[in-house]
Amino acid sequence: MDRNYMELLDELLEGRMKLAVVGLGYVGLPLALEFARFVDVVGVDVDEALVAKLWQGVDPNGEIGGESFVDRRISFTTNPAELKGARFIVVAVPTPVDKHNKPDLSPLMGATRSVGKYLKRGDVVVYESTVYPGCTEEECVPLLESLSGLKCGVDFKVGYSPERINPGDTEHSLQNTVKIVSGCDDVALGVIAPVYELVVKAGVHRAPGMKVAEAAKIIENTQRDVNIALMNELSILFNRMGINTYDVLKAAGTKWNFLPFTPGLVGGHCIGVDPYYLVHKAAALKYHTQMVASGRFVNDSMGGYIAKQTVKRLLGASDVSGAAGVAPGGASPDGGAAVAAAPAAHRAGLRVLVMGFTYKENVSDIRNTRVADIVHELVSYNISVDVVDPKADASEVMEEYGITITDSASGRYDAVILAVAHKEYREMGAEGISALLEDGGLFVDVRGLFRELEGKFRYWSL
Repeated sequence: MDRNYMELLDELLEGRMKLAVVGLGYVGLPLALEFARFVDVVGVDVDEALVAKLWQGVDPNGEIGGESFVDRRISFTTNPAELKGARFIVVAVPTPVDKHNKPDLSPLMGATRSVGKYLKRGDVVVYESTVYPGCTEEECVPLLESLSGLKCGVDFKVGYSPERINPGDTEHSLQNTVKIVSGCDDVALGVIAPVYELVVKAGVHRAPGMKVAEAAKIIENTQRDVNIALMNELSILFNRMGINTYDVLKAAGTKWNFLPFTPGLVGGHCIGVDPYYLVHKAAALKYHTQMVASGRFVNDSMGGYIAKQTVKRLLGASDVSGAAGVAPGGASPDGGAAVAAAPAAHRAGLRVLVMGFTYKENVSDIRNTRVADIVHELVSYNISVDVVDPKADASEVMEEYGITITDSASGRYDAVILAVAHKEYREMGAEGISALLEDGGLFVDVRGLFRELEGKFRYWSL
């Protein structure tokens, strides 16, 4: 190994050089704080309000407690010039999709420009942002070379190490989850792996190339997306058959090799986004991903499906089983009764309470939440909708979705939709739910948490 890189780990441990993390969100912040137990770290982010809170020892996402900021060798800044003092730079910025579900690489390219401007000979840059296979080499490296005037592999090294952060999950932490690492060459891999081994006690897996590491990250979430889509499609089918999906899954689950997936809403920044990066890359290679694209379509349709089912049941439609479903060829036909009933819903003055708005339980993250689809669909039928959530930031929800989060429920409702399984809602029980419902009201239990209460009031779940 080049002696210049052999000494990098010692330089970091002895405080002669810094490690930098660009992007201090769900991925970058825990990584920066963990590294800061061992080396000097500079955390860089474009959000001034975020940086100000981090200096106060506050994680705006509520994932990290104040104690994790204590005795850490870390500084926070919005000034990318601070990267001049770093030799090992990790880029952990978001990689969303646009309104057309196309990869939006602007945050990644912006971070790469900041890094490239201050890149030095002997530096190592590692990307953790989720991208399609080949993106690091095809998009990021050329930009780094152009801005720095240096040559990748000769003057500096690049690697890719996909993040495996799961918001709200205290069991699978950064420290105890195996980390995939890769590099542009053997020298890069030889220095990147031991740096990550400082903080990942579960060990690292050395992938044979950056494309392999990028692909591994993409399929981790694509696999889950496709399996959940299968459960969602089955739930639509079983609804038409008049049988309970969870009863079927419980029975099938007695087989030792049956996979324990369940139907539900798929949002967030990983499972609901990453497969689109694979679809994008496949299209560039003139291949249409049948299963991946279909899975995305099914899961993106579920919010509207749940809302239509709710409206049909509220209005006593004669054929609630003929619901909006996923038809061959990608069509998603609306149930005629629900569509035609919109004026009746308005005349009846129906009120619906939606409980939970974040993309998953027990987190504050509202990115790509499909609960918004439920709300917008109900409102399109002139139904009065209240939304409550103990975790979501009301101002962020209004800014992002134009939806009002209320502090608490107001009176009784014709229907209550339990959309997100927050701990607070799991503890409600039959009395808590009944207190929110009008006599004869409908309880929509999206995740099937209260199946044992089905006989106590009108009930429906996926």
